[in-house]
Amino acid sequence: MRTSVTWINDYLDRPATAEEQADLLTAAGLNFDGGDDAENGERWQEIETTSNRGDCLSHLGLAREICAMSGRSLKAPEGNAKPTGSAASKHIAVSNNETAACPRYTARIIRDVKVGPSPEWLQRRLRAIGQIPRNNLVDCTNFVLFEFGQPTHVFDLDLLHGARIQVRRAEKGERFLPIGDGAQEVTLAGGELLIADADRAVAIAGVKGGALTAVTTNTINILIEAATFDPAAVRAASRSLKIASDSSYRFERGVHPADIDAAAERLVALILETAGGTLCDGVVEAGAPLPAERRVSVRPARVRSILGTEIPLEEIVRALATLGFSPVVRGDSVDCSVPARRIDVEREIDVIEEICRIHGLDRIPLKETLSVRVAPVEPQVAAPRAAKGLLVGLGFMESITHSLISERHAAPFFRPGCMPLRVSDDRAGGTPVLRPSVIPSLLDVRRRNADAGISQLRVFEFAGAFTLSADGSHNERSLVTLLSDAPSDSDGAMRWIRGACERTVRLLAGNHAKLQVSAVAETARAAWYSSEAELSVDGNAVASWGILTPTVTALFGLEGTFTAAELLLRPLYANFPPEVRAQALPSFPSIERDLSAILPEAATWSSIEALVQSLNLPCFETLGFVGTYRGKQTGAGRKSVTMRLTFRAHDRTLKREDAESAMQSLTAALQSQLAAEIRA
Repeated sequence: MRTSVTWINDYLDRPATAEEQADLLTAAGLNFDGGDDAENGERWQEIETTSNRGDCLSHLGLAREICAMSGRSLKAPEGNAKPTGSAASKHIAVSNNETAACPRYTARIIRDVKVGPSPEWLQRRLRAIGQIPRNNLVDCTNFVLFEFGQPTHVFDLDLLHGARIQVRRAEKGERFLPIGDGAQEVTLAGGELLIADADRAVAIAGVKGGALTAVTTNTINILIEAATFDPAAVRAASRSLKIASDSSYRFERGVHPADIDAAAERLVALILETAGGTLCDGVVEAGAPLPAERRVSVRPARVRSILGTEIPLEEIVRALATLGFSPVVRGDSVDCSVPARRIDVEREIDVIEEICRIHGLDRIPLKETLSVRVAPVEPQVAAPRAAKGLLVGLGFMESITHSLISERHAAPFFRPGCMPLRVSDDRAGGTPVLRPSVIPSLLDVRRRNADAGISQLRVFEFAGAFTLSADGSHNERSLVTLLSDAPSDSDGAMRWIRGACERTVRLLAGNHAKLQVSAVAETARAAWYSSEAELSVDGNAVASWGILTPTVTALFGLEGTFTAAELLLRPLYANFPPEVRAQALPSFPSIERDLSAILPEAATWSSIEALVQSLNLPCFETLGFVGTYRGKQTGAGRKSVTMRLTFRAHDRTLKREDAESAMQSLTAALQSQLAAEIRA
């Protein structure tokens, strides 16, 4: 905020030089950011304020800080004009149906004013901070804005239709012409908070007044608006309309409803002094009841504990009194009434921060050593980081895509009972659907890279998928989704994507978790897969994968075979890293035996694994998959599965006969239980 050194001194019992003001405000946490002499010779300074200190966006607020830091006394201005006219309610009616967005709206009426130039003293104050004087009415509102930090507005009362003010929301397509030289009429999107008369918008609440009711040299009767508006509503309107003002800047940082009257009464007194007129009796207002006074207790012992230094009780009380907190000592605590303007103070720690500022940050002792405890990375961070590292090592590239996709791309990816979840924002354009799966987003990435000449690509993304249930509830799944170019044969395609999924899950679940792979029946298969399998960990499904149908890939302009997988890894994060069980390396060599069996097509690898485990073969160590063959030699509806068994004894070197006995037992079991024909 640009400040005038002379203007701030108006409120101090003894003046402070520019350098002293800058030093004191910087010590209070309001940094000095340069200064210069204005055209009229007065010194101005730029003072930075944090977003939670809207009370310091005024000369009076900064003067209050200087008093607190230097022991000066504040000379606050007062508005003490006496009404001499008829009741204000006879000239204007105010309605407010948006009390959440406009907690309080007040209107005061002055009749028979005379518009003209402002007095020289007022013009000098405005010119010192770079403002251009306009006329006495406008200059008075600007003066109070920079004096109190309270935005106000003056309407030409005779130009308000229906002698009425209403706080309402804008209708879509409603037009509004802002005040200002060269301002262009804007079309409202609908929903903006407005100040309106009986039939049109006359101001964007908290942002900008309207040209149709602005004061001119012909203005005689005026309405003075003093109100407060929800910061979010003001910010949204200012951003969407690309209109900013000194008023919106302050409303976005918060103005308390209880602070309105002092600034409004000051403005009334200035207008009567500079423009004459008759003040009508009373204030016409509408809004919610004023919030209850905030009271916060602070314990001196807690102050000493937090700040690490002894601050006498007398100094604590003096600091809080200077800031207007009305401290009262009660036992071992100090009770404070938080001034309405200090909307940033809610808890004891906030009050302690105020005491610290006034005591002096430079007086707080610093420890020469600082104890540091390095905390381990949380599983929710370490687990996905490890999974990403593995996938990158497998040749995948991470992708980040938008969660909104088109209706056309979303359509194939809904499971039974799920419906699209749409957004109503017009800015979504042709992509209004929250994706039900991340696969379409990755397919779009693959198509873009294919257009760029990339012939092979594997991508993955950690992202959410969204659907709408029949009962109206929203469903969100956090997934890791994989997409890969695949060999043309289905066995090779499924085997590779399965390996990627198993390795990822095994990394998170550990080597001793029980993984179970099973084929998904055609009746339960996802519509976008021509074949599908799923993986369970200790009985809980965590992944599914399959070969995408040509119809789906063609939808994205892709040719060839593609596999995709969706992994629900979040439940595995909590136990990451998994338990590691160390064991001694074997002392004796192993024996490996391969076995090929022609089996019915319906026989699964999991059924073979279960059979081998049930036999409890002596010295059996592991079972591995070698390959599958289908052809004339196997016959229709049958396949040849080759497996590799490893045998090892912990106390001796096995002989060929030891393995042969176990293989004979397995051969017999395969023939009797799985209708196998042994090839070798």
